[in-house]
Amino acid sequence: MTSGVAGRYAAALFELADGQKSIDAVESDLNGLQTLLDESDDLRRLVESPAFTKEAQGQALAAVLDKAGVKGLTAQFIGVVADNRRLFALPGMIKAYKQMAAEKRGEISAEVTSAVELTAGQRKELSESLKEKLGSDVQLVEKVDQSILGGLIVKVGSRMIDTSLKTKLNALKYAMKEVG
Repeated sequence: MTSGVAGRYAAALFELADGQKSIDAVESDLNGLQTLLDESDDLRRLVESPAFTKEAQGQALAAVLDKAGVKGLTAQFIGVVADNRRLFALPGMIKAYKQMAAEKRGEISAEVTSAVELTAGQRKELSESLKEKLGSDVQLVEKVDQSILGGLIVKVGSRMIDTSLKTKLNALKYAMKEVG
């Protein structure tokens, strides 16, 4: 799991956070940063684009982190990532770190994609169902993708359960092409 740039950086951050007993605090900071990246096209462009100098990226990201209240180990880590021109891998680092933290807590992470945001009841029912099937606590990472029309896509590790309406309609379309 720690292969590639993102995995190696995430593993280094995790080791540092574990040593400082701040795994959850760093994870919370990274969740906040991921939310900012998801909501801001400009921030995402700043992180992904090699057109910006490392100084510009570092200063801009430091200002964003300061405004978001991200300090300490997480801010230092992101500064190092910016200095090393590896900001493009930041989303992967966040994902890998979250997986390591969940693993340490004995949780399994499940990525759930739905057409609309899940209600608290649906979330609870899905968590309980997955816990029963997998035998351990499940941390849901939710995404909303209206293009699936309905149903769910659940990814746990390398396994995927796709009950989306879009997939069912595509399967029906291909079946109809074979008949006609």
